[in-house]
Amino acid sequence: MYTPAHFAATPETVRGLLSRPGALNLVTMTSQGLLATLLPFVFDPDAGEHGALQGHLARNNIQWSEPAVGEALAIIQGADAYVSPSWYASKAEHGRVVPTWNYTTAHYGRLVIHDDPAWLERQVRRLTGVHEAAFEHPWSVDDAPGRYIAGQLRAIVGVELVITRIEAKAKLSQNRPEADVDGVVAGLSARGHTEAAADVECVR
Repeated sequence: MYTPAHFAATPETVRGLLSRPGALNLVTMTSQGLLATLLPFVFDPDAGEHGALQGHLARNNIQWSEPAVGEALAIIQGADAYVSPSWYASKAEHGRVVPTWNYTTAHYGRLVIHDDPAWLERQVRRLTGVHEAAFEHPWSVDDAPGRYIAGQLRAIVGVELVITRIEAKAKLSQNRPEADVDGVVAGLSARGHTEAAADVECVR
């Protein structure tokens, strides 16, 4: 991934991207060619040198059973949004501005398969806990019948991307003058892209 120095993500930005609830695109090269799946994940910072991303796939999804050739690619994206040149103060000064796209993204690791009910149950409980935490009455795995949950666990396989390296980019208007950044924050906020606006604020 091409990453100019001014768009290199800081360790804090990377940790924030990995730690917040979301989904990733898991891409593997296999003997059957490229395979990809969008799946929700949780970040375990204590697994391996750089942490690991843990989730699960349907047992019928061949991506878990087709060995990955080399590293796997996890495409994790933060908020992204179109940036209009009309938001830049520079437009009125000299007009030498063009549209762009702001985003944050991070990559790469070694894929480990967990076909183990105990590991799977821990992962499902943790993933559920992360996403249910904001609800007034959070749903728990224990709210469903035990036999039903056991059947659901038999239908999935655990996947863990042990992070081997991170290529992370935070393209958030760092290359623009302060007055232009003010315009970007105001423009994004006005269009309801509050998360994208907050990301720009965090790196200024």
